[in-house]
Amino acid sequence: MNNPSRLEHCFAALKQQNRPALVSYLTAGDPDADTSRRLLRGLPEAGVDIIELGMPFSDPMADGPAIQKAALRALEGGQTQAKTLEMVRSFREQNSTTPIVLMGYYNPIYCYGVERFLTDAARVGVDGLIVVDLPPEHDEELCQPAAQHGIDFIRLATPTTDAKRLPKVLGNASGFIYYVSVAGVTGGSAPTPERLESAVNDLRKHTELPIAVGFGIRTAEQAATIGRFSDAVVVGSALVDCIEHANTPDEAVERVHGLVSELAESVRVCREEGYKQLQVDTVTY
Repeated sequence: MNNPSRLEHCFAALKQQNRPALVSYLTAGDPDADTSRRLLRGLPEAGVDIIELGMPFSDPMADGPAIQKAALRALEGGQTQAKTLEMVRSFREQNSTTPIVLMGYYNPIYCYGVERFLTDAARVGVDGLIVVDLPPEHDEELCQPAAQHGIDFIRLATPTTDAKRLPKVLGNASGFIYYVSVAGVTGGSAPTPERLESAVNDLRKHTELPIAVGFGIRTAEQAATIGRFSDAVVVGSALVDCIEHANTPDEAVERVHGLVSELAESVRVCREEGYKQLQVDTVTY
């Protein structure tokens, strides 16, 4: 039997604690290489359980303006796939336990070379991949080879993933399922928490994998509300906005880690008996 992966170990530990995981997204190399490394290193201490590290791409079609601008800042600063993998390697020198999932698009991986990328990713300590533009019909190109390298391939499910499509989406998925709360790019408004909870409960009937909910969570209150019924809460654009609106690199680090601490505190207590049920009509990304 294989040893549990970092993702499996993380979700098992949090299940024992009866709380969801806090998943944070940042774009590698944003706003610059040095600040990005500082941001990454400080996330676990601030309270992040799982890190999504974006692989910058010039045409991030599923992302809204905030993450699009982050990708461009990173690329203009010289960020490459090799430098993103080097960030993970450097992070692993200080942290061997926090899972890291690389998120992005297939083009940069294809250009790097699939086998070379997977070999290098496994070597530096990448735990999973989210590749938003590679459907399950092409699992043989990346998903199945990733499994051979011990790297989970996390699938996205959306409000438009119907019962006929869902088995295909879940077929080779591993690590966790990322439920996208909105149909469209990041930047829209999500449905009410009641509708989200119903959708997550329906999805649980078809998979034993943990379910993370993202696209639309910006505040501690929203994270707590979603965390009451999901296995993980994903926050991205709110953190990227902290970087964009900071006047200095030090301020960017302070803002990001400060918001992460608030989010982490909210998900730690969101299922405790007597915790106030928050009324959040909608969440906006």
